[in-house]
Amino acid sequence: MPVLNLFLPLFLTAGVYVLLFFAQLLFREFRSPLRKLAGPKSSSFVLGNVKEMEVREDPGITKKWRHQFGHTFQLRSVFNTREIYTADTLALDHIIKNTGVYQKQAIRANLRLVGEGLLGVEGEAHRRQRRIMNPAFGMVQIRALTEVFLRKSVQVSALTFMLYTQKYDGARSYATYGLRQLIQEKPTRIEVLSWLSRMTLDVICEAGFDYQSDSLNSGEKPNEIHDVFHKLLHSPNLARQSTIRLAQSAFPLHILRFFLPASNLNALTNAREKLAAIGKQLLDDTRVAINAAGGPKAVAKSRDLFSLLLRANMSGDIAEDHRMTDSEVIGQIPTFFIAGHATTSSVIAWALHSLSINQDAQTELREELFSLATDTPTLDELNSLTYLDWVVRETLRVHSPVSFVTRIAAVDDILPLGTPCVDSQGRTHTSLLIPKGQTIRIPIVDVNTEVSLWGDDAAQFKPERWERVPAAVEAIPSIWGNVLTFLAGPHNCIGFRFSLAEQKALLFVLIRVFDFERAVPDAEVRRAGVALQSPFVVSEREKGSQMPLMVKAYEA
Repeated sequence: MPVLNLFLPLFLTAGVYVLLFFAQLLFREFRSPLRKLAGPKSSSFVLGNVKEMEVREDPGITKKWRHQFGHTFQLRSVFNTREIYTADTLALDHIIKNTGVYQKQAIRANLRLVGEGLLGVEGEAHRRQRRIMNPAFGMVQIRALTEVFLRKSVQVSALTFMLYTQKYDGARSYATYGLRQLIQEKPTRIEVLSWLSRMTLDVICEAGFDYQSDSLNSGEKPNEIHDVFHKLLHSPNLARQSTIRLAQSAFPLHILRFFLPASNLNALTNAREKLAAIGKQLLDDTRVAINAAGGPKAVAKSRDLFSLLLRANMSGDIAEDHRMTDSEVIGQIPTFFIAGHATTSSVIAWALHSLSINQDAQTELREELFSLATDTPTLDELNSLTYLDWVVRETLRVHSPVSFVTRIAAVDDILPLGTPCVDSQGRTHTSLLIPKGQTIRIPIVDVNTEVSLWGDDAAQFKPERWERVPAAVEAIPSIWGNVLTFLAGPHNCIGFRFSLAEQKALLFVLIRVFDFERAVPDAEVRRAGVALQSPFVVSEREKGSQMPLMVKAYEA
């Protein structure tokens, strides 16, 4: 009884708080000027339309809704909260440019993972960090890092790893094979995503932090950084974890604890703790190295991104109150890992998958790559290859690793529409009143594959389309290539040049060495996750994210 008397008031207080929280949500929903906007019916109070939008259920559901309701409609997110979906390019341009009005909705979840890094802050803090970081991602620095991209790409093509084999005596054991030696004997099914993931992790560690993660050579041995991201981004429960992270971005943690198991909610916290420990060590080591070399003004021996960032932040040219704090600097480390590791490995996996389906494109790309009389091209030489550029553009258009982002209105606003929408009462709207607190979804993949912009074959992988792109795509707000993949405006992807150079280096090496063919039927390969998406095989869901391909050595 004493225990009951102690905890009963706490439970009652918490229960009242939860009821008040949801009462406020209901009141806001009832008063919303958008409540008459057309849209699909909610299929669940807890998940809204999120479960339907998982590609495991129907990969084209949002396109069907867009055909039914138009470019702008409402749908229901977690706990049935209203979310505005818009593929209207005029509306998107307005949202992306006005970052003071439309702010990143995932700040709460991002803070739990990246701390006070670039992905976890808004407003003046974001602008201040961006000013300090921009020089590290300029073309001069990316040119200097091309050698790292090529070297690690060659390591992937020549790596030795453990493969499970069947011995003649029937006893199963591990045997060591060189990848090229193995696949010269016959086409071999290789799960390429895991090795691309290891390679891009090694790249971001070396090019980003002058840190040797050595995950390509770790074989079956555990690798702490690799394990953190594998559990976070490639587990068999990726869709569920992504939905939980979506909920964490929209609701306070103490509210979610009433509905979700603590183990699910702690995934981000555990990952952040490990990354923060690694980050603190990297910060201390890099600061010591800079001071030992003569300070931030001395000639830099190391050209990694983190050293350049820290040198800029330590420079006397920056006022003390304009510098990043240690916690902000450490926050850039998981930001670099997520942006420079998970997304690039996924993109290249999709590129190889697309080329395995479109063999003519693979052949044409290989012929162009062999036109360079070098095995170690410069970035300028890679950029001179037209068809390689088309393949990268088309992959990023059709297979953007991030399917959507959300923004939340910080103040009331009027959202202009290029294509009028019709509400459930038949009224036509050329603009919408967006109330403070309203979430808006920016559907990156849907805009990149919109038929009215790209033509009837918009969903197909066709590199040749970049020879003459439709005039309509000029309306897409973009920092690069008339695609929404890297976004635009003040919150565009700061590392897009890094990503493009790495992708081109990887394809340059892999396509010249290997020939890629399908390992499973096309329909078996789907995307897992909610926002950040990775490939998986429908009949092998228990294996988590993967991209199996039949690989054989290319013989000129």
